[in-house]
Amino acid sequence: MTQHRNPRFRFAFPLAAATALSLLLLPAAGVTQSPGGADTARIDQVLAQGAAVKRVGDVALSPDGQHLAWMVSGALMVGHWNASGAHPVTVPGGCGVTTLRWAPDSSSLAVMTRCRVDPSNTRPIAGAIWLVSANAGAAPRKVAGLQGFASDLQWAPDGKAVGFLYMAGATRLAQATASSNPRVGVIGGNDERPEQVATVAIASGALQTLTPPGLYAYEFNFSPHGRRLVFTAAPPPGDDNWWTAKLYVQTNQPGAQPTVVVDPASVAGSLHGMQMQQPTFSPDGRDIYFVGGLMSDRGVDSGDLYRVAASGGAPVDTTPGIPVTLHQFTFLNPHELLFTQENLGHEEVAKYSVNGDAVHSAGVLFTVPGSARGVSVSQSEPHRIAYACSSFEHAPEVYSGVLGSQPPPAVTSLNAGLKPSWGQARSVQWRNGAFLVQGWLLYPANFDPHRKYPLIVSVHGGPTSANQPSWGGRPTIFSQFGYFVLLPNPRGSTGEGEAFVRQDQGAGKMGYGDLDDILKGIDKVETLAPIDDNRLGMTGWSYGGFMSMFAPTQTNRFKAVVAGAGLSDWESYYGENQIDQWMIPFFGASVYLDPAAYAKSSAINFITHDHTPALIVVGERDEECPAPQSFEYWHALRAMHVPATLVVYANQGHAIADPKDQEDILRRSLAWFGKYLAPESTRAGH
Repeated sequence: MTQHRNPRFRFAFPLAAATALSLLLLPAAGVTQSPGGADTARIDQVLAQGAAVKRVGDVALSPDGQHLAWMVSGALMVGHWNASGAHPVTVPGGCGVTTLRWAPDSSSLAVMTRCRVDPSNTRPIAGAIWLVSANAGAAPRKVAGLQGFASDLQWAPDGKAVGFLYMAGATRLAQATASSNPRVGVIGGNDERPEQVATVAIASGALQTLTPPGLYAYEFNFSPHGRRLVFTAAPPPGDDNWWTAKLYVQTNQPGAQPTVVVDPASVAGSLHGMQMQQPTFSPDGRDIYFVGGLMSDRGVDSGDLYRVAASGGAPVDTTPGIPVTLHQFTFLNPHELLFTQENLGHEEVAKYSVNGDAVHSAGVLFTVPGSARGVSVSQSEPHRIAYACSSFEHAPEVYSGVLGSQPPPAVTSLNAGLKPSWGQARSVQWRNGAFLVQGWLLYPANFDPHRKYPLIVSVHGGPTSANQPSWGGRPTIFSQFGYFVLLPNPRGSTGEGEAFVRQDQGAGKMGYGDLDDILKGIDKVETLAPIDDNRLGMTGWSYGGFMSMFAPTQTNRFKAVVAGAGLSDWESYYGENQIDQWMIPFFGASVYLDPAAYAKSSAINFITHDHTPALIVVGERDEECPAPQSFEYWHALRAMHVPATLVVYANQGHAIADPKDQEDILRRSLAWFGKYLAPESTRAGH
């Protein structure tokens, strides 16, 4: 239920929580007093520290491995592969840079820009494609202007054009996490606009669409010689139907008739009813490889690696039963793949050998010391690898070097002076029956082993996702305010193979085994650290918001929750949200055919057991977890005389984009936990 988009030919690890709130919240004007009397001055200091962090965006190595480009806090930098000679490049137009892609001959960099999106969703999104020479003296050249939503930029193999996904005339981001259009007037009319694969000629700037208007395209890839196109697509509306997308192949020209290569709804075996991402031609163009599995969100690539002949046939799971989660991949040569993979909360870069229908691990090259973003690999030997990376211990930097058995070194010192202001982090593991479960435990800042501390459990979004180490974010802020923070990866999370992900699949499973894993994790960390079991809290966004609503109906261990963009009633949720197709693979049927499957996991059906004070926050125009779900939970708690506060943020979607609203959520969360997780002797004073 939490989405982000991954560009083609770039590795990117899944986000651990909702896009807006998984980042360190930035300071904003307009909020001058903390609700509930929280320490305003300390919060201001924490926010100022967050504002000092320089954020790294897209990272791109040229195919020959000689040039490196990256975004840092809105500025485009271009230099040698090791960042020497780096210089800023000003792209005219005053719009933000979203994507960087080097040309096949490494001589120039394609840059996609997007202007500010009108919060009212009434004006077409403006953007452009620019060409930046590898020569430091040349000014950027505008190739074409764009009116609509554009993303996922990649070069055609001949270097004469760039391809991208394009929704002409779009007035909102083509992402389910973005704020929805107002649900007034004739409903559904604007949802039929397609997202198509388009190209722009580098020489002339001429734009043409390739895929038919009756299909909404999600990802694409050119064949090695550029004569064909593979893409995943479904009929509009696009936000909803991603979970039912098919794999298509067509010739690379407008008006071509696409052919269905894989339809997960009709295939047998492990891919039946599942999702596909990263369709990629093999180097000889004969086969198509893709990651397939149970995915709750578009853009969070996870699963096994599948192969199918480009001419069609039965898809083959080439990595069945692997104990890790595969994410992004690229071919190093016809017989070797490079993957980012997740293993018990850690990110690894690994090689796999390709031999027909069998793909075997050739070994882990290295474990990334944190979470990598925008991983880029050169095609020429010796291969080089570059990415942005941060961890609980190290602020974001760009890393680049020869692909080998050790992580590449940092080639920037953007945040060299920053040190963590939160407590230490450690990976913890525990057993729950047959399952090995992993999570991260953050200690309070200025930890005193002779004191007892409260604990906040921070549940990730998804559920097909995971908590991973990264710099900043709400968990680290809670640590700074004297809390232990447990970031669990219970069953349904990535990191332990597809079988572990699918433990949430099936009627009446959602919320039960995963909650039991979390409770066992709390028991485990209480044996490791001085945690006061009488002062436990829970928070989360999206799936984490659901768990924060559901858990208090099943156990009284939590004394306070902060539920962000959650859902309280799966039965009513099915008819309210705009992405209902994601639930079929998890629950087995629609709510209209099997309402009991949804009822069993609905917090509202057990609300009389809930005695936990709840702060509930949600965006007014959230199409993934609509605001009525939060209203329903808030109304029920008030009827049960349980303390509850509901805050709805105007014009915001599933990802809260307004920094002022992000800050308000943080302040309210700290005040809420400060009130209800305070020591017993001091609670009367709140």
